[in-house]
Amino acid sequence: MSSHYLDIFPFLQKYQVQPKKSLGQNFLVDPNGLNKVLQAAKVSSEDTVLEIGAGLGSLTYLLAQQSRQVVAVELDHRLIAPLREALAGFTNVTICEGDMLKLSPDVLIEAERYVVVANIPYYITSALIRHLLEANHKPTRMVLTVQQEVAERILARDGKMSLLALSVQVYGKPELKARILAGCFYPPPEVDSAVLSIELYEEPLIPSGSLDLFFKLAHAGFAQKRKTLRNTLATGMNESPAWAEKLLTAAGIDPQRRAETLSMQEWKQLVEAYQQLS
Repeated sequence: MSSHYLDIFPFLQKYQVQPKKSLGQNFLVDPNGLNKVLQAAKVSSEDTVLEIGAGLGSLTYLLAQQSRQVVAVELDHRLIAPLREALAGFTNVTICEGDMLKLSPDVLIEAERYVVVANIPYYITSALIRHLLEANHKPTRMVLTVQQEVAERILARDGKMSLLALSVQVYGKPELKARILAGCFYPPPEVDSAVLSIELYEEPLIPSGSLDLFFKLAHAGFAQKRKTLRNTLATGMNESPAWAEKLLTAAGIDPQRRAETLSMQEWKQLVEAYQQLS
């Protein structure tokens, strides 16, 4: 494990940059925390890394020492100059200013296989994960530093599924790799974070051609979480409750159940039942 760390504070001072709360900026600065992300990423000298939210480069600096290439995306224009200076010693780092939600991995990454490493603010977690997983050129692994609570929701170990958990688990297997305390960041966020690794399947658990239908049914099912699937699917799919009951029965699912209680396998059955009935 590399012991060459980047001290970002001189750069913050030199460029007179303060982290923006509106952008959810909490820079990971603690060496132990950085190492936890690095270990989860399992990056080798053969790997290409797409890093999202490079900040001032504390993690980029370590990734560049271990990988073949790093494409570092940063949204905040104020950080680009200090980031360039901090990483000037590396020839294998490409810095890209922009919003990852508007950028395509197909354009950014030339390598056949790549790994995503990201420290992302709460408010774009769900949208960013979906954006990456639906790209034509998908990563083989995603290592995300997210709020502890978001990680728990994606893992759904309490048996309660959510739209976010489904959106991830249809594409890959999420695993909690480490916890990172709030004090490891500058400035410290209000809650602790978790390092989540998602190993992507060769193919999604729902056939690609049926994914749009799967998400349509899932969105309908979760639109009113407290209501039964009989009612939420009827409303969300613009059909009658009798239609929804027939669909759920055909899929072997009790119409009185709620969306959060369904397993991935049951959603698959629901998609297949819908295709047979229509």
